Amino acid sequence: MESNYLTSYLDVAQVTLYAFWAFFFGLIFWLRKEDRREGYPLETDPGGRFRTNHYLLMPKPKIFRLRDGSTRQAPDDKRDTRPIAARRLGKWPGAPMTPTGDPLVDGVGPAAWAERADRPDMTWDGRPRIVPSHAEPHYSVAGGDPDPRGFPVIGADGRLAGTVSEIWVDRAEHLVRYLQIDTGPGVGALLMPMTLAKIGNGRVKVKSLLAAQFLKAPRTKNPDSVTLLEEDKASAYFTGGHLYATAGRTEAQL
Repeated sequence: MESNYLTSYLDVAQVTLYAFWAFFFGLIFWLRKEDRREGYPLETDPGGRFRTNHYLLMPKPKIFRLRDGSTRQAPDDKRDTRPIAARRLGKWPGAPMTPTGDPLVDGVGPAAWAERADRPDMTWDGRPRIVPSHAEPHYSVAGGDPDPRGFPVIGADGRLAGTVSEIWVDRAEHLVRYLQIDTGPGVGALLMPMTLAKIGNGRVKVKSLLAAQFLKAPRTKNPDSVTLLEEDKASAYFTGGHLYATAGRTEAQL
């Protein structure tokens, strides 16, 4: 048999192209199934019913083993059943919602938080990742930078909200994550994201919240550690103030 017996009547380049197309289609289809492990199946809006879980479009459940020894299945078909303190402004799909209470406390819109694990984030050696600076005495404020501890905290209304009593450091990233604010006698530490603070002239200015709104901010259960859920709640509360701190912030800006 001659060496070119097949290629004399078979277009190898065309067959290779078709094989590549088939492989690429299969790859895209597989990737689209895998990216449905989180956040699926979808719910209809505004009815809230599950959409049909077609076996060709949804991946089979897979067990993931986490570092701490626990396991997680995805997809798990779990739904967020928390009540939403807001009402729709219309009955059509995608209609906006308006809060019916205090959106910062109720966790509505930009002030919403995810139901993360109620345990601290850990470092590779099993220690809480984010801790107050007194738990890591070798951390210190760099020379020439202002140390915010003891500085008054001023809200968006120009009033005194409290005093910075501690800084919380990230052992993994080696930076300040939160400022602990003392607003008077209370339960747990009030943590404000460092990225929302403007430090200068011996004070800390925060434009996301009014001074009185600091009193309702989430607190931590443990004075020396913060859980993933508590982090999400604190970040949601302070960032949500950019929209909900005053009634005027929810209106259109010309």
